[in-house]
Amino acid sequence: MDCMTCREALSARMDGEQEPVPAASTDLHLEECAACQAWSAEASRLTRTLRVRPVGAVPDLAARILEDAPASIPRVHWSRIALGLVALVQIALGVAEVFGADQVMPGMVMGGHLFNESTAWNLALGVGLLWAAMRPRAVVGMLPVLTGFLVALAAFSAHDLIDGQVGLSRVVSHGLLVVGLALLWVIRRQDSGFGEPSRVRQADDDRAVDGVTTSRAPAERGRRGGGPLRPTGRHNAA
Repeated sequence: MDCMTCREALSARMDGEQEPVPAASTDLHLEECAACQAWSAEASRLTRTLRVRPVGAVPDLAARILEDAPASIPRVHWSRIALGLVALVQIALGVAEVFGADQVMPGMVMGGHLFNESTAWNLALGVGLLWAAMRPRAVVGMLPVLTGFLVALAAFSAHDLIDGQVGLSRVVSHGLLVVGLALLWVIRRQDSGFGEPSRVRQADDDRAVDGVTTSRAPAERGRRGGGPLRPTGRHNAA
């Protein structure tokens, strides 16, 4: 084996590639050739210098960043405040029915047990709306309940109005729940962010490398776990 072939094999070995000749032949020539030994030592040193760089001193900017960062103040949307007010009024109506049924809604004809059921519903819906105002995640559960309740209530109210079984003031009072339903939808839209990606995910997708902002490809973003896609095929050298 000549020195050129040996050095080519050593270079391939350092790069993790397949050697053009058997490794035993390369090692045998390397033991006998001082020039190739010197070349191998110098090549190893240069390879390590290129691959491993000394870590430079990095200033600690944590204190400065925390000082300049704006204070984190939780934002409360107007819709949640409005929903809380609607809930309080709804609860007040339910409490008023408990302590003064005849004075709250005159002209309402209803049996004792049915009246108790109506009062319980008013109180329960008021509490549910108040909880949704404080915990927006509860909005998802309140939406189907209140929507179904109002759809059925609208049909029964129209029938009772035509038959004269209920006064107009009683039916109008249900408009408060309609306002509550609308506010639930508004909060649901605000909580979902109108389909926009979250800031944390966007910051993770757009990464700055050496001062240049790079954005992940759509296929890479869609992969669960956020890691890069890898080739499905693999070639093993013989």
